[in-house]
Amino acid sequence: MNVEMVMQELEALGKERLKKMYMSNGAREPLFGVATGEMKPLFRKIKINQPLAEQLYATGNYDAMYFAGIIADPKAMTEADYDRWMDGAYFYMLSDFVVAVTLAEADIAQEIADKWISSGEELRMSAGWSCYCWLLGSRPDFEFSESKLAEMLEMVKNTIYDAPERAKSAMNNFMYTVGVSYLPLHDKAVETAKTVGPVEFKRDKKKSSFLHAFESIQKAVDKGQLGFKRKHVRC
Repeated sequence: MNVEMVMQELEALGKERLKKMYMSNGAREPLFGVATGEMKPLFRKIKINQPLAEQLYATGNYDAMYFAGIIADPKAMTEADYDRWMDGAYFYMLSDFVVAVTLAEADIAQEIADKWISSGEELRMSAGWSCYCWLLGSRPDFEFSESKLAEMLEMVKNTIYDAPERAKSAMNNFMYTVGVSYLPLHDKAVETAKTVGPVEFKRDKKKSSFLHAFESIQKAVDKGQLGFKRKHVRC
């Protein structure tokens, strides 16, 4: 299938209700409003296809960019490719759920995520922290440096209040994910989350909400979810 055929298929799957919902979260035209689950049959037809993924991502159409992440070959992408995709990720659903997710399946994931975290740019920081969440929630504990993750928890504790809003949300999620999915630092994550306490998260045109990593970790513990790892990062 070529890019035009994929765009036609995606357009046919579009729903006005979902389009409005995506736009309320920051998506902008062009987009069709396709449910992510509806993309699975199309993925089964196409499978992994990096050249097609690049063409779809370059359209700037939100649904096409999301689908590009599903058919991309993460290990074939270079640091420059991931940076280019981040440049095109204009809101958090692209940075955290397309680019960060794709990166989480690459061998160079941690080194790129580290650079993004220290970039000072809201969506790059958000994608970097989110990438670690996807990594920790899917890869075995031995693949990570315990001392490095402990330092990252300290960084969250010291900088989360002054971080850009989307980075705040991803940093909060990082505390939660370390607490649930990385057993060697469960206690430290709990202690960090307790010290941090509730974090105000402001959103455009919406009421502020409060993020509670400590409460979320406790709920996961109560449900017996400690040590949770997902089999696949991408759908």
